[in-house]
Amino acid sequence: QVQLVESGGGLVQPGGSLRLSCVASGSLFRFYNVGWFRQAPGKQRELLGYVTTGGSTNYTDSVKGRFTISRDNAKNSVYLQMNTLKPEDTGVYYCSGAPYSPGGGDGAHDTDWGQGTQVTVSS
Repeated sequence: QVQLVESGGGLVQPGGSLRLSCVASGSLFRFYNVGWFRQAPGKQRELLGYVTTGGSTNYTDSVKGRFTISRDNAKNSVYLQMNTLKPEDTGVYYCSGAPYSPGGGDGAHDTDWGQGTQVTVSS
């Protein structure tokens, strides 16, 4: 059993930075890939990027070069460092984990969605 809790959101001006945290409970966290998602007002939740169990990362084009995902298994945590924030980055940010499975999993054991953390980018 792994549960994730997001924190670190807030109000920031365009061009500013925020660091979000995703803290896990459970002893199996190190076996999970973890993705960061964003849900903008009136839009579907979208995948921003993810970090694998081995520490490899991938990002969607809209955040590539601005956002960085990292993990610290000793602290049961994953982080999202967001730089050069834009108004379009406004939304609720979520993290979600999936246990590693070669070739991908079926989603049956993915973590439940938490409450997320609100990020507002506005001048």
